[in-house]
Amino acid sequence: MATWDSRHRPDPNGGASPADPITTFRNLCRSSPWKWQSLRFEYWDEPFAEAPSPGAPLVRAWLRRPGALRLESPEGLVLHSTTGINDSRDGFYVSSTRKSWLLPPHLVTPVYDDAGLVKRRPEAAYGEPGFGNGRFSAALDPVELAGNAPVPLEFPGSNAVQVQELHTVDHEGRPAFEALVTPTAAYHPGDPAAPLCLPGPSRIRVDLGTGVCVASQSLEPGSEEYGHWLRIIAVDEYMLDDLFLAESMNLTDVRRHISWDIPA
Repeated sequence: MATWDSRHRPDPNGGASPADPITTFRNLCRSSPWKWQSLRFEYWDEPFAEAPSPGAPLVRAWLRRPGALRLESPEGLVLHSTTGINDSRDGFYVSSTRKSWLLPPHLVTPVYDDAGLVKRRPEAAYGEPGFGNGRFSAALDPVELAGNAPVPLEFPGSNAVQVQELHTVDHEGRPAFEALVTPTAAYHPGDPAAPLCLPGPSRIRVDLGTGVCVASQSLEPGSEEYGHWLRIIAVDEYMLDDLFLAESMNLTDVRRHISWDIPA
């Protein structure tokens, strides 16, 4: 079974690490905000066993942190585009809202483990842009599967989910952790109406290079159709502001003929 390090490279040590694999899985689930700044991907709001079915509805997405998101249909129709990525705040908002003083996660330093994964997350302005339901945002930063920090040793049962059958798999050409997880009473999803895990066991995949939850599926009888699938296409591409505007205000479409009115 192949193994990879925390930067999506083959591990020359064969995966040997003093860390427990389940601890590594939880730390990976905390690491997304520090592993990438832009992501291009395709998203299906339904689960699949190995690959999406032909013709299954999907959206194509471009995301640039913090908060810039563009979604298109397979035909290229813009479904959603953030237009306020450079909005400013007035003095009253800044002075009266504590959250306005929090920095984006990539500007603060977490506590890392020996593999470069996040062991403890600092206070920061977390939150990914969403579309459709809260599972979209949770998949991009699946910290709800682990919590912001390890649980105390004297309370091992207070982990957010129980993790079993952990192994590495290939997901759309990228290495990922796959695990069978079961939520506990300590599981608190970011959106209670759209958690990554329903009560009972779920199959979860988390991309090793980005910390993004690329697949989920409930295995509880009667809810097997609950889950998602995500295909990562590119990481940390340069993305212009114009990509996230419904109508570009800066660049000229050079494909269009420009007519010149010449006086007679």
